[in-house]
Amino acid sequence: MAFGLQNGNASRILANFGADVHQLSWFWLVAPVTGLIVQPIIGHMGDNTWGAMGRRKPYFLVGAILCALGLVFLPNSASVTHFFAANVLLLAVAFLTLMDASVNISMEPFRALVGDMLPKEQGTVGFSVQTILIGIGAVIGSSLPSILTYMGVSNTADAGFVPLNVIYSFYIGAAILLATILYTIATTKEYTPAELAAFSGEDHNAETKASFSDMFKDFANIPANMKKLGVVQFFSWFALFSMWVFTTSAIATHHFGLQPDDTHSAAFNKAGDFVGSLFGWYNFFAIPFAFVLIPLAAKIGKKQTHALALASGGLGLISLFFIKDTSFLWISMLGIGFAWASILAMPMQC
Repeated sequence: MAFGLQNGNASRILANFGADVHQLSWFWLVAPVTGLIVQPIIGHMGDNTWGAMGRRKPYFLVGAILCALGLVFLPNSASVTHFFAANVLLLAVAFLTLMDASVNISMEPFRALVGDMLPKEQGTVGFSVQTILIGIGAVIGSSLPSILTYMGVSNTADAGFVPLNVIYSFYIGAAILLATILYTIATTKEYTPAELAAFSGEDHNAETKASFSDMFKDFANIPANMKKLGVVQFFSWFALFSMWVFTTSAIATHHFGLQPDDTHSAAFNKAGDFVGSLFGWYNFFAIPFAFVLIPLAAKIGKKQTHALALASGGLGLISLFFIKDTSFLWISMLGIGFAWASILAMPMQC
């Protein structure tokens, strides 16, 4: 839900605060940069630590608390500036950085937990189930602003502020994030390193104590298949971030006929609500495709399945320009949903 709220609304929020469309990509750089830094560090620490709460659960908790703070404060950046002598856009970017880094702190250990809890032959099923649950949460998160607008919450605001339907959506996302993380921590039993070693037939006592410098050794010894996968992931996420950053502005100008600087009108916020719902569609389509991935990969292979999914996603992105009637833009989301399901599940199996 946090990821869906961020992807569907961050550009809209920054535009409400006065960001020019050409500045959005610079502000959004915080997301991949924080992921580039946070993910390997958290992954390494999670793999090599064990405490009273377990291996992954401490990161769930810390990440959820910080992410909830980011969700609450990001859409309220203009109000927070009354207490701090700060530029509203810089403050918003700081909260976006906090939120994105925190999502990574929580999400990456969740993915690792699937690998911890399942034998290798069940990995594809496990990550596909996770993709289904990610899709459900993202559908709800992406659709929340439109749902609240339908319920009568205002989707307009004074210049320089964010509409209440977006603010309340972020509050709901923060509350549900904390509730579900706490439930996970309370109900999930992690296997100890000794138990994991026993499952894999390894000698736990023969393990050497890991150090932080091992992370750099791991980078130096990346297998050839991982390097190839890195190239594929580079282009996949290049396309995804282009979509997340610019779709609101593109839909507002190309489909709603607005001017690029018209970011405070009711029509722009209507376009923002529509983009959130549109993103909900590709997450919705990812759910059935997650079921399809398993038999399809068994029939034609994992690499071929991923290639087919990415090609479908590329066609979906291209079609956004050519489909002029907004009531048919869900067709574009069909291909993107197939790609999104595979991006979340298939690379984890390579």
